[in-house]
Amino acid sequence: MRPGPFAGPTTGTILMEIFIQQIINGLVLGSMYALVALGYTMVYGIINLINFAHGEVLMFGALTCWTFVTAMAGSGWPAWLMLLVGVALAIVVCAALNFTVEKLAYRPLRNAPRLAPLITAMGMSLLLQTLAMIIWKPNPKPFPPLLPATPIDLGGPVITITQCLILGLTVVTLSGLMWVVNRTRLGRAMRATAENPRVASLMGVKPDWVISATFIIGAALAAVAGVMWAANYGTVQHTMGFLPGLKAFTAAVLGGIGNLAGAVVGGVMLGLIEAIGAGYLGDLTGGVLGSNYVDIFAFTALILVLTLRPSGLLGERVADRA
Repeated sequence: MRPGPFAGPTTGTILMEIFIQQIINGLVLGSMYALVALGYTMVYGIINLINFAHGEVLMFGALTCWTFVTAMAGSGWPAWLMLLVGVALAIVVCAALNFTVEKLAYRPLRNAPRLAPLITAMGMSLLLQTLAMIIWKPNPKPFPPLLPATPIDLGGPVITITQCLILGLTVVTLSGLMWVVNRTRLGRAMRATAENPRVASLMGVKPDWVISATFIIGAALAAVAGVMWAANYGTVQHTMGFLPGLKAFTAAVLGGIGNLAGAVVGGVMLGLIEAIGAGYLGDLTGGVLGSNYVDIFAFTALILVLTLRPSGLLGERVADRA
């Protein structure tokens, strides 16, 4: 029997709508991973350091914005202006924080064996979490909805204004970073320092200044990602940066740590893997595993990449140093 003119959507249509919705969710999630992964890959590309405290910089950015927004609640400011000023304050605080961490914790260990700065980075991560817990208290806090919550209907799948802003900000931010790295004097200095800091210093480049600038740029990206994360999920707390930081590191390794394009590709791919996995994991396992087990996809992807292609999908452009 053929369906009448008022028959509901077919099963195939519903499945396609669900799939497109998961793609949208994956792109949004992957965009935030990509911003944080760029901070990892920039620092590693220049000084071969995995800054495991980078996720906590994201957390400080989100909590700084939350502090400003809640303090200005009822002031009569437009929501978009509060969000804009909150992001600017988050960038300033995170840049100062990362600059201080690099100068006090990492710079004295620059010529030490690699294990020393790695352990220091882990310790700094715990220190920043504890500091945030003291300042903002350990309880989760709701992030005020500053943008309209009404979703935009795309003919079945939906997307919110916040998610549109996340995608737009990510494209603009990543484009600006690529321009800075590839077209500006600072970018040339960064590439020269990554290639060989001693030779770069003989050519007039100041490696200490370049490394500090790299940490500041990475902090700015993490701050933007932190505010977007808080706005998208509606909550902030002192431990919120750990898992996104770990996932972003996974994305950087997945794409090829040390490669900016690889960080972006890895972040987007990881977001898509998680979103699609969350949508279909229950069906694939017969209900044994639900969407709360989605983290296994990220780390399974990391294990596979490290096993099959240790240099990542796009390899590493930074040359090995003598």
